[in-house]
Order: sequence, then C-alpha cells, then structure tokens
Amino acid sequence: MAKKKSNDHPFAYHAEIELEISTLTNLGVGLGRVALPSAQPSALSLQPTQPATGWVIMVPFTLPGEKVRARVYRNHKNYSEADLMEVLAPSPHRIAPRCPLFGACGGCQYQHLAYAEQLRWKQRQVEELLRHMAGLDFPVAPTVPSPREFGYRSKLTPHFQAGRANRPGEPRADGSSGGLALPPIGFLKQGTRFDLVDVPQCPIATPEINEKLTEVRAKTRARLAAGEYKRDATLLLRHAQEGVVTDYDAIIHEVIETTSCGSALAREPNLSRASSLPQQASQAKPLRLHFLARDFFQNNPFILPAFTAYVREQAAASGARCLVDAYCGSGLFALACAPAFGRVAGVEVSETSVKFARENAAANGITNATFLAGDAATIFAGLGPDFPGADTVVVIDPPRKGCDEPFLRQLFAFGPRAVVYVSCDPATQMRDLKLFTAAGYHLKAVQPFDLFPQTRHLECVITLVRE
Repeated sequence: MAKKKSNDHPFAYHAEIELEISTLTNLGVGLGRVALPSAQPSALSLQPTQPATGWVIMVPFTLPGEKVRARVYRNHKNYSEADLMEVLAPSPHRIAPRCPLFGACGGCQYQHLAYAEQLRWKQRQVEELLRHMAGLDFPVAPTVPSPREFGYRSKLTPHFQAGRANRPGEPRADGSSGGLALPPIGFLKQGTRFDLVDVPQCPIATPEINEKLTEVRAKTRARLAAGEYKRDATLLLRHAQEGVVTDYDAIIHEVIETTSCGSALAREPNLSRASSLPQQASQAKPLRLHFLARDFFQNNPFILPAFTAYVREQAAASGARCLVDAYCGSGLFALACAPAFGRVAGVEVSETSVKFARENAAANGITNATFLAGDAATIFAGLGPDFPGADTVVVIDPPRKGCDEPFLRQLFAFGPRAVVYVSCDPATQMRDLKLFTAAGYHLKAVQPFDLFPQTRHLECVITLVRE
C-alpha cells in the first residue's frame, strides 16, 4: 500500500513561523493564531491576529504572552501542530524546569510555569470547559493547591519494551553506542504514542520512590541483559505505610488524616437535623485503609485530607440523611463521609474491592456503612427502602471517560437529593453535566483541586442539587 501523502496545507513540513501564544488548552499546550498569507513565501513571518480569529497553531511548552519561533510538523483540518524552536520573548511567569528531561518526557506539561500561575490556569480551564461544553457561566472557586509542588506522587509505573533489547547497532538507553543495547525504562516521549524516554529519576515522585527506582532499574536491566523478559512490561513502585512496594499483588496500607465536619455545619445553618447524626461531632482519628498495590487509589496522599473533607462537607450540606458512594473502590469517600450521615452505602462492581471496603470499615470502627458488590446494570437496585432518593446524596468518582449513559439513567431514576461528582477529567465531567441539568439538577459549587502539580491534570468536584 502506498504511503499516505502528508498534508502540506497551509504549511509545508518543517516550515518555521513566528507567532504569539495567546492561551493554554486544557491539554496544557500553548495556542496561538496567525493570519495566513494568500501566497506563502519560502521564509514565513506571519502577523498575529485577533484572539478569536486566524489559523490556530499548537506549540507545547509555551506560555501565554510569549513570542516564539516554532516549526510545523503536522497540519490538521483547522489547526497545525508545531515544535518549539526558540522563545523570542518569554513570559514573566516562565521559570527553569526542575527536571532535565522536561520537554522530552511526556509526563509533565507545566514545569516551566510558576506554581501560582499553574493554579490560576487550571481554574480558568475549568471555567472555559464549563462555558463551552456545559453552556454555563458559573463561578469556579480558586484551585486548591497541593501541599507539595514536587515529590508528591506516591505511585510510579515505568515501562520498557523488551523487544528492543539487544538490537544490533541500536544506541543504548543512556545515548552511548557500542556494547549491549538495552531499551529505555521510563515513560512515553513527548508527542509520541509508542517511543519511550529513559527516566532515571522523577522529581514529582516521592523521594522514597526515587531512591527505590535506582535499585529497581538496575535489577530490571540485569534481567533484560540476561534475556529474561520476553515481552514489554510495566513496573510498579508504590509508596505506602510499608515503604516502597513493587509487588502488584501486595496488600498495602494508607493513613489519611481527617478533619471535623464542623466547618461545613457552621456554613450551613439549615443542617441542624444533621448535627444529631451518629459520629457527627468529628472524626479526629485518622482513616486507615488497606487494598492491593495495583488497585486504583489517589496518587497524591498529601492533599487527600483537604480533598476528602471538602467532599464530605459538600455532601453534608445537602441535608440528606443517607449517602451512597457509587464508585466506592476500597471505601475512601464512603468511610471519610460516614461520620456525617446516618446510613452510608458503597457500591462497587469489583468484589475484591468490596471485601477491602468492608474490612476497612471494621478496622476504623465505622458501623453505619455497608458495601455491596453491584452489577453495573443494577447499581441502585440493591439499596432497598433504607435509602430513599429524596433523602440521599450520591458521591460519584468515575473513571477518566466519565459516566456512561446506563449509569446516568439509573442515577436519575433513583433521584437523589444531591450529587457530589468527583472527576479527574473536567472535560468528560462537563459533558455529563449537560445531562444532569436536563434531568433537573442545578449547579451549586465547582471546586478544582491540584492533585497533580507540574502536569495539566487536576481533580474537579462539582456539587449538584435536585430542583
């Protein structure tokens, strides 16, 4: 089959242009616009246009207000992608990235941006997604910062491609030539889908993980050199109470400091009924959880006290007596919220996770929470009359793809008084928000949390109340 001809409109491959960056996309990429000339000369010098007009150019690792020189490598139907060649006029918010691999490794997008500005742009991106995808102009609270800007990530999963080991003439992972060729152990290279960049250290991971990474990489290289790996693989380094664990099936423990629900009750005087609920006064002792090292769990433990307290307070502010955690996993939100409610139920399709959630409830002395292994098609059917929709608030924390339509149909049929929707992808969250508003829910609060400093990722919590 003949190779598909590259699209050279409006720019030839590797054409160099100068432009001004006007904004950041929700993918963390700088965006500028240029007016296209009627006839393109060999050396292009294009003038900037009004912010909402002109041909869009996407340039990673650039910042709003910067003038840059970029080299186009791909044209799409209505925009082009380009590599940054030179920053001609830097932003006052540009800083030196801490990681020497920044720009090559695809893991971080914002190490060149001062942290206070990262927080402001994440707030703005939620505002823009809310406006453009949900059709709502609604005030978004300032992004809650992470207590740690670096050294926060408690889970690292480096990859390697065993099939690339020992290829004749291929350079070694450290860039040198000659001798035994071993594949890189690290993460996807910026702008690629399959190529990896070798990552000896990762500054956003905890110091304990980085210390262990040196040992794990050495052992993995020795096994690669011996030909023990027959296929590509992903390593695991998870920092928990046991230290840094590398066994996917190990049982690990996390301890989360918790705070009183009192601040929420003080702000919501209509919650006098809730003040009489079991365990409502405070949850002074830490929440202790255990689960498998390979299971999903939030990877920034330093922000979890504030994060879980906010979810609990928003749920309690509904005045509902019952709470359902519809994607409960090993029980994080259900157990963190239990002190504020009379009855709590967690529903999860994974029976293994439900087993851990039940054990976690018992270990923390929480007696008003039950956990059900629910079929995805009948999430709310097993709750029974103890959880009337009109007196129940539902917490949902779905995967990155958001909620599927069958789940939302069940949720709307159940008709909870309020919903606290936690999402790691505000774009799919705002897509789902349109369905919530159509079903009679109105938006009460939007709160971003920066669980992932130096990257484009964030968690966003929206609170919805039934009209």
